[in-house]
Amino acid sequence: MAGATAVVEIHPWNSLSECLVSARELPFELPLSSTLSKSWMLPFEDYSPVRRLRSYKGQRNFTGSWWCATTGRHVGFESWLERDHLMFRDFDPAVTGISSQPFRLDFELAGSRRCHVPDYFLRLTDGDAVVIDVRPEARIKTRDREIFEATRQACETVGWSYELVGELSGARVANVRWLSGFRHERCLDPGIIAPLLEAVSSSGRPTIESVARSVGDPIAVLPSVYYLLWNHRLSADLGAAPLSPRTPITAGAP
Repeated sequence: MAGATAVVEIHPWNSLSECLVSARELPFELPLSSTLSKSWMLPFEDYSPVRRLRSYKGQRNFTGSWWCATTGRHVGFESWLERDHLMFRDFDPAVTGISSQPFRLDFELAGSRRCHVPDYFLRLTDGDAVVIDVRPEARIKTRDREIFEATRQACETVGWSYELVGELSGARVANVRWLSGFRHERCLDPGIIAPLLEAVSSSGRPTIESVARSVGDPIAVLPSVYYLLWNHRLSADLGAAPLSPRTPITAGAP
């Protein structure tokens, strides 16, 4: 990154592209700093967390690492809610890169120095970037809203999208969570991909069970079905109801 620069005074949401960005390209490196306007093009999706995720006795939140099928790397999370949002982004075919705690933003708002580390940075297939913060609505205080709004506007100055996301619920969450257990390629038998896709396309009303039985022993075939659903080679209405043997499936993306 370019050399460090002083934090500039920001009067209500002005000059946000000049806020200071500190990031760590490799683990155990010291973070390097520059202005957002000079560093927005860096591949933050490949950067190491700018701060360590800590675990300690009595901790109220749950921290951990998610093996990301999109990148083949582990990505950190600091709550079950963050884990679920990370899972959904891993499931999204439009996402090509994901990092957690990608950088620290330093602002000066109304004469007060403020800093913020977003939860996630995403790179999309079209090259666009998305910065994400995860916080339940009930836990957002006025001071938090100010920082989230400043982060959103800073992102917009360099063409990034910004999302503040909260609670997840419903069948889709449960279904994607189930499919995530089959996201690794070890769950796929490459020899039955063609028969599975043929069974789906040639059947009048294919279901998970009927397609699996048409190819072989369901116990052996179902992991491949779920892997193909995770990878969008097969498709189902994940928001309608929990997945079951009777869930209809269709061919997805080639």
